[in-house]
Amino acid sequence: MKNTALLAAATLALSSVLTAAPAAQSAAQPAAQSAAQPNPNPVLVGIRAAHHDPAGRPAFDRVVFDFTGGLPGNVRVHYARELIQDGSGRRLWIPGRAILGVRFFRADAHDTSGPTVAGRTAFALPNVMTAVRAGDFEAVTTFGLGLAKRTPFHVTRRHHPDRIVVDVRAAFRTVPRRVFFFDHDAFVANQEPFFRSVTRPVIPTSPARGVLDRLFAGPLGSERAAGLRLLRSRATGLTGPSIRDRVARTRMTGGCNSGGSTVTLAGEVLPTLRQFPTVRWVKLLDPQGHTERPRGHSDSIPACLEP
Repeated sequence: MKNTALLAAATLALSSVLTAAPAAQSAAQPAAQSAAQPNPNPVLVGIRAAHHDPAGRPAFDRVVFDFTGGLPGNVRVHYARELIQDGSGRRLWIPGRAILGVRFFRADAHDTSGPTVAGRTAFALPNVMTAVRAGDFEAVTTFGLGLAKRTPFHVTRRHHPDRIVVDVRAAFRTVPRRVFFFDHDAFVANQEPFFRSVTRPVIPTSPARGVLDRLFAGPLGSERAAGLRLLRSRATGLTGPSIRDRVARTRMTGGCNSGGSTVTLAGEVLPTLRQFPTVRWVKLLDPQGHTERPRGHSDSIPACLEP
């Protein structure tokens, strides 16, 4: 009974630090139309993506924004230094080495029932790793695409069905590497291991940086359905890592809080970085640069990640 009570308490604490990463939709089929009431503006009802490698042309990742009720009056797509939330001006966290902003004018991402698309969607593509909603206000809808690399892009408007297509060049080599996510279902059932790996494509010249970006992009929709979650412990990202003498160091950005749970971001970061032959130990630092064992050949986590 004592173990059951402890597990229940840990599960309750854990719920406060899990980040939402709603399911990505298949690129093979357009999203189903929203059951919304009539809207004077076109409504964004789905975001899907797939990699294409046509003969005689550079490979690219295609992101499709599906609409009902027509197409937006105007579309602006451009590279941005950061992703800013419309209205509040707050900086939003988005993983990747480049941010491609996509803004739709005279278009909504909601109906009378609420939002019609997920706020965050992850993709396991060579370049496009996530789509993050930054605004849906006064008929202006904004998204940021987190990319592995800044490359040329092309935008087209298409009908039957109505959609905006953003093609982002992805004509570069990637290698598969593992990223560990928290297995919520295994934790609730008290069946270890509580962290499980999935495969993601990363650029071979910076694979350690690549897996950390992919971690914060979150699990895919199918992976979420299988119980995987991004457990970020209030962090908004990770710097580096720097690797020296087989010790990898990476610092959390944003916040740091275990929420009283025995499972934290550390359970994802340490095995994700240890997969590399140049890494045996991992030191995870808090946003201020502190960790419990900053020196020597040992793993270390910050005090803020202790239960």
